[in-house]
Amino acid sequence: MGCVSALDVPLKKQLGAATAKVMAEHLDLHTVGDLLHHYPRRYAERGELTTLADLPLDEHVTVVARVADARVLTFNGAKGRGQRLEVTITDGSGRLQLVFFGKGVHKPHKELLPGTRAMFAGKVSVFNRKTQLAHPAYELLRGEDGGTAVDSWAGALIPIYPATTKLESWKIAKAVDAVLPAAADAADPLPPALREGRGLTGLPDALRKIHRPRTKADVAEARDRLKWDEAFVLQVALARRRFADTQLPATPRRQVPGGLLDAFDAKLPFTLTEGQEKVSKEIFDDLATEHPMHRLLQGEVGSGKTMVALRAMLAVVDAGGQAAMLAPTEVLAQQHHRSITEMMGELAEGGMLGGADRATKVVLLTGSMGAAARRQALLDLVTGEAGIVIGTHALIEDKVRFHDLGLVVVDEQHRFGVEQRDALRGKGKQPPHLLVMTATPIPRTVAMTVFGDLETSVLDQLPAGRSPIATHVVPAADKPHFLARAWERVREEVENGHQAYVVCPRIGDEEDDKRKAKEDDAEKRPPLAVLEVADQLARGPLAGLRVEVLHGRMAPDDKDAVMRRFAAGDADVLVATTVIEVGVNVPNATAMVIMDADRFGVSQLHQLRGRVGRGSAPGLCLLVTEMPEASPARQRLAAVASTLDGFELSRIDLEQRREGDVLGQAQSGVRSSLRMLAVIDDEEVIAAAREEAVAVVADDPGLEHLPELRTALDALLDKEREQYLEKG
Repeated sequence: MGCVSALDVPLKKQLGAATAKVMAEHLDLHTVGDLLHHYPRRYAERGELTTLADLPLDEHVTVVARVADARVLTFNGAKGRGQRLEVTITDGSGRLQLVFFGKGVHKPHKELLPGTRAMFAGKVSVFNRKTQLAHPAYELLRGEDGGTAVDSWAGALIPIYPATTKLESWKIAKAVDAVLPAAADAADPLPPALREGRGLTGLPDALRKIHRPRTKADVAEARDRLKWDEAFVLQVALARRRFADTQLPATPRRQVPGGLLDAFDAKLPFTLTEGQEKVSKEIFDDLATEHPMHRLLQGEVGSGKTMVALRAMLAVVDAGGQAAMLAPTEVLAQQHHRSITEMMGELAEGGMLGGADRATKVVLLTGSMGAAARRQALLDLVTGEAGIVIGTHALIEDKVRFHDLGLVVVDEQHRFGVEQRDALRGKGKQPPHLLVMTATPIPRTVAMTVFGDLETSVLDQLPAGRSPIATHVVPAADKPHFLARAWERVREEVENGHQAYVVCPRIGDEEDDKRKAKEDDAEKRPPLAVLEVADQLARGPLAGLRVEVLHGRMAPDDKDAVMRRFAAGDADVLVATTVIEVGVNVPNATAMVIMDADRFGVSQLHQLRGRVGRGSAPGLCLLVTEMPEASPARQRLAAVASTLDGFELSRIDLEQRREGDVLGQAQSGVRSSLRMLAVIDDEEVIAAAREEAVAVVADDPGLEHLPELRTALDALLDKEREQYLEKG
């Protein structure tokens, strides 16, 4: 184990307490190994000058440039008490002003002479219409006499590290120099056969080349190797979890002819799509095995996932088990309960007058139910009277007991972590089968990375009778008359007998306002709020229409009552927060106006838009924004308006967001450890790593012969999460 310990040495032993403290607090780097895996973001070349022409405002940047001129200005009266040093630097593409004040003037005045080259780091701001860095940190790039060498830290390529205001890139570079010799002791997690078969360099070599490359080829070679490490170790963790799951026993739930499922299918007023038939078969085959099913069902908004899940639940009830559906919000749990009991009709009235012979009971269980209703629901579960239960996190509580839990359906997986999944699965006599549904289409590689422990089924056909949705961006600041026209369109939809949603980012009650006031100190105006917008619309452009509000802080009964009224057509316009984002199904709602649409993510906008066009009339979605035309926010909205393909949008979303957000930490059960791997761009590496991982785990499930790989896995998995992975 001696070879491991070199990388486990705390940074304070190597770099001193002050630097180590900044690294821990601001960059989450604690050991020598952490620092060696803090890779450069890019490299500046000695002969190449970084472009100053397009520096991002308000961002911390590092640039390499030459001093064009420097002058000291005095102010504060004739005695010249105040001094300001203005230095202009250039890189051939543009010019940038540096400003130093007061006592900070003397050193740069002596050092930053015209012609001097240096690296400068600071926050980009604008003063008097000029881009500037105020009090930047800098490091001179001096060639020695005769130009034969440069300072010790500066090789042919200058690494630019992800830095903070407290710790500039070159200080990180010096710290890396101090610990780089330890790279020689890095234990290599890749099995030798894999490394040689794929022609990958060794880990110590890759670490040296990523931090101190001599050529661009060095960088490419190091990146190829380090991407493999990340992809392979993560895929091994997921492959071990899948392997452990296949070793668990489960009660097979085989289809029973002439049961609830057949009775339900017989009364369906439409035929299932080919996709629904195919995915149902995959699920029924899994349910019939003696190991727990672990399947991810992903599908476009409105592709009929709930129908597929319900048929799976009915098959399990036919086979003598119970099924539980876990929803992320009360609104969604109530909506699922309502739509499932409506779809099932008398088949959901087990034990009641008028219920069918083979009927079961469908119960709802949420945290805010009254004591009596809750007691009855718990009793129905423990006796087996209820074949299907739909609920929120309340289902996970210790008090909840099942007669024979056979299937768990988790809706909208990205709201649940591995922990909740496992807590619910622990309620079966044997591990129940698991079906995870997500309405956010996920590119294949992300599914392999985030949900790598699940088999994947995809529903990509929309059921017949679904209508197209037209989406338009409404630039409220540039063209206010477009917004006026938007409200006219809502009126027209209502006059034609339809209904509309208006979505706002904020609630607008006192609690919400206090929170927003803190967050929005720097912003020009807070996001639009449901309560204010509803009031303005009811008194203004939508006067005379029945306008109602819905948001997450309303009492559950009030929320349910509003949704019932809207579903029944007793309200014309529902002004809501994103509580309507998933699962809400009102076929008569044809229009949606999303206020401050730039404040929502791409996937979220796609989800919201899926609430309209669910009936026979075409849908309309209007994205209202005050952002200027050239802004990234407007480009994002234009992308949403240009396609209804959720898989395409999820790619765009991923490219624009940081990958860590997508791999959401609770979701993967593994810390987001991707520093080098880009989930979208490195599709081939991920797919190949998955194949290799499956082969390694099949051959040696305990990794007995691969101690270095075991060590790398330990570093990847939180101790606390590891037990969940082991539980399977």
